[in-house]
Amino acid sequence: MKIGSIDIDKPIILAPMEDVTDTAFRVICKRLGADIVYTEFTSSEAIIRGIPKALHKIEIVEEERPVAIQLFGGIEDSMAEAARRAESFGPDFIDINCGCWVKNHVAHGHGAALLKDLPRFEKIVQATVKATKLPVTVKTRLGWDTSSIVIEDVARMVEQSGAKAIAIHCRTRSQAYTGKADWHWLEKIKKVVTIPVIGNGDVVTPEDAQRMFSIGCDGVMIGRGALANPWIFRQARHYLRTGEHLPAPTLEERISLCIEHLKLSVHHNGLRDAIIPFRKYYLAYLKGIPRVHKLRQELMQLADLDKIIDCLHEFLTHNAHEVHST
Repeated sequence: MKIGSIDIDKPIILAPMEDVTDTAFRVICKRLGADIVYTEFTSSEAIIRGIPKALHKIEIVEEERPVAIQLFGGIEDSMAEAARRAESFGPDFIDINCGCWVKNHVAHGHGAALLKDLPRFEKIVQATVKATKLPVTVKTRLGWDTSSIVIEDVARMVEQSGAKAIAIHCRTRSQAYTGKADWHWLEKIKKVVTIPVIGNGDVVTPEDAQRMFSIGCDGVMIGRGALANPWIFRQARHYLRTGEHLPAPTLEERISLCIEHLKLSVHHNGLRDAIIPFRKYYLAYLKGIPRVHKLRQELMQLADLDKIIDCLHEFLTHNAHEVHST
């Protein structure tokens, strides 16, 4: 799959997720085999105004390359200016979020709201492409609801507007994350565009990734499946090469990666902005481990980095021979 100078055969990609794919998580997923990563989606208006939190979201580090900065907004001039400013942060490409289903965003004409206004959708893509020397891509959904699936028209328009790839979450906006992602649309989209098509939605196992590639996708994007199991990138790549499954991470590997991720989060976000938000990751790292309920309760109460690490090490010491599946 080629996007600008990026040329990777069958890339397995970390999807952008709000409050999840910060620098620390992106680096962790990169170390575990993600081929391409995306920042959290970031408001074009906030970037233009120089809001520190927004600018922090689009900071990148060399280790995570190739990396895309994902922008959202409903005004073409603002998206163009945000793309120009984002370019100075040195991403490998810019991505436009046209699929966020959250009510607060669609009410302001952002994200999936653009699926109800294709002329404005087109203007935003064209303005963003024109504003930057970097490749521009688009991430979207099938349509607003099942009665208005417009993805084939959108894919054609995106390509004609100069975008270099399209990623499709195979649900409608009205579905949010409910129901099952309808992958059969991916085959249809491949027939109407020549730019790379990246599939997204319900990829949680190596077999899922293989099936999505077999449909003809140029890339496979993993979101919630990576949050639940950040090893999925390594596991999927190994399965694609060999047809065999890697052993499940041991307890020691789980605890070690959890601590590594936590330290990275503190490094990139600062202690105050890392410890409490990090609690959402404990479920993934500790999932399925016997006698873990008490440990989780303790971790949810701790706000001191050293005490958290000591707590995890103590649990590992007392359960050193345990091996668990993801």
